[in-house]
Amino acid sequence: MLFTVMTLVGCLIGYWLLMPARVQPLSWLDEWQGEVLQPLAEAQLTLGQLTSRLPAAELWLQPGSDGPGLLLRDEQALAAGGWRLEAELALDAAQRASLAAASGLQDGDAEQPQAASLRQQLSGHSIGALSLQPLQEVAAEAVSASLGAPRLRLQVAEGEVWVYPQLGLTVHVREGRLQWLRAVPRRLLRH
Repeated sequence: MLFTVMTLVGCLIGYWLLMPARVQPLSWLDEWQGEVLQPLAEAQLTLGQLTSRLPAAELWLQPGSDGPGLLLRDEQALAAGGWRLEAELALDAAQRASLAAASGLQDGDAEQPQAASLRQQLSGHSIGALSLQPLQEVAAEAVSASLGAPRLRLQVAEGEVWVYPQLGLTVHVREGRLQWLRAVPRRLLRH
C-alpha cells in the first residue's frame, strides 16, 4: 500500500512539474478593449478621448510622400508601463495639403514636435490607427489569454500575424513573443 501511495504521489509531482506555466492575461487590455479599441474599431475614437488617458503624450508632425501626418506618441502608454504608443490621426488629402502649406514640411525633413495647444485644438479629430509596442518581452499567449483565440493566423516573413477583425486588431508575433499590436477601424480589415 505504501509503495502504491508513493508511486501515485511521484506521478502527481511529475505531472505538476511538466504542466506548462499558465500565461497571465494582459491586465490593462480589458479596460483598453472597451474604452479605446472598440471605439477605434467603430471609427469613433477621438484624439481627446485618447489624450485623456495619456496626459504626457506628445503630438508630432511627420513628413510623408502623400503629405505630412500627425502622430500622438507616448512611451508609458499604460498603467503597467513599458509600452510605446503611436496613434495616427485620420487625415484626408485636403488636410494633409493644408498641413504641408502651414508647416512647410517636405518629404525627407525631420519630424517636428507640436505644441500642446494644437493637441487641444484637434481633440475632436478621429484616430485612424493605433500601435502599441512592448518595451520588454511579452509572451504572445498573453494576448490570447486576454482576448481569446484569434479568428485568423497568417504566416509572414517576420513571424505570424493574429487577426481579431471584430476589434480591428492585428497582433504581430515572432518566436512566441509579442512584437506589436495595431488597431484600425474594423472596416479596413474587411478589404
